[in-house]
Amino acid sequence: MIVPTTIFILISLAAANMPASFYQAMSSMTSEDTLCVKNYDAGASVTESYKNFEHLQKDTQVVSRSYNASNNEKDRTRGNASLEVHIDSSVIGEAHIAWQSRELETDLLGRHATYSRTIDDMTGVFNLVKFIQLWSNSTLGSTRLDWLPCS
Repeated sequence: MIVPTTIFILISLAAANMPASFYQAMSSMTSEDTLCVKNYDAGASVTESYKNFEHLQKDTQVVSRSYNASNNEKDRTRGNASLEVHIDSSVIGEAHIAWQSRELETDLLGRHATYSRTIDDMTGVFNLVKFIQLWSNSTLGSTRLDWLPCS
């Protein structure tokens, strides 16, 4: 009985000797959960970030593929590549979902042309379900999406 009491007293004394700045720092901490995925062969990137949340329940699935990849730095025809992300989350707080698709080749000024880019910033209580599919070397009609009909 003496050993548990002694340990409790030592822990209490150690906590009592902490400076006030420690408690201020601990109480001002914010919650953050961030995921960033890039597929260089596809020229695609996705960011999923949650901050200052009271509740976060998420299920994120990421599939990044590169087919016929070449290890040669000068070979920009690296075959087909894709980045697919399925996000399903329930949030009380702030969310930032962003993605972009860009050209692998640089222009005369050394910049990559951006094909498309989307940024969604949300604050409040919400459920988020999103599917993002970015493919390289795809043409219009090569991918097929099945939409639910309106009733």
